Amino acid sequence: MFFELILNNVCKLIQLTEPEKEQFVSYLHPKTMRKKEFLLRQGEVCKYSAFVLSGCLRGYSIDKNGTEHVLSFAPADWWMADMYSLISQQPGVLNIEALEETEMLLLSKINQDKLYADIPKFERFFRILAEKSLVANQQRLIDRLSLTGEERYKIFCDRYPTLINHLPQKQIAAYIGVSPEFLSRARAEMARSR
Repeated sequence: MFFELILNNVCKLIQLTEPEKEQFVSYLHPKTMRKKEFLLRQGEVCKYSAFVLSGCLRGYSIDKNGTEHVLSFAPADWWMADMYSLISQQPGVLNIEALEETEMLLLSKINQDKLYADIPKFERFFRILAEKSLVANQQRLIDRLSLTGEERYKIFCDRYPTLINHLPQKQIAAYIGVSPEFLSRARAEMARSR
């Protein structure tokens, strides 16, 4: 079943009847993106939440010096959006790019609002997702301030185990806030200590 992964994701947090499942999937739009294709560019208004079926997205910003700051990755079974832009409908700060061919289901802001009216328990679902995201971002900020690069890399490995050997080292380094050279040394040291 095409919608099985997203329905399993939703049903971890809320229970849906069969008619509710049918109504929910009717609001979704499939999209396939090629590697390096953008779902959203910095400065655009985010109109969709994306649920990844296969592949991987990354969310990042570019500062005034041209440095990329990777905020998140979304492998299969993860959601991604520029939350500030999606909620406020103001120009966003994130670029959302496919790191490889990526299949996803898009839920537009308009359909998400309809979903809240039609099936109110989806407000609970998205509230829980937002709370989990807030907690993860707060913890990541605290980790960035208080942990070593090696410790942050270990946390990355726990959080994204399927991506460790899948992503370019440059992307992982940008996410954990170290140079690619530092990450290379840390990985070699971890391999030696095993």
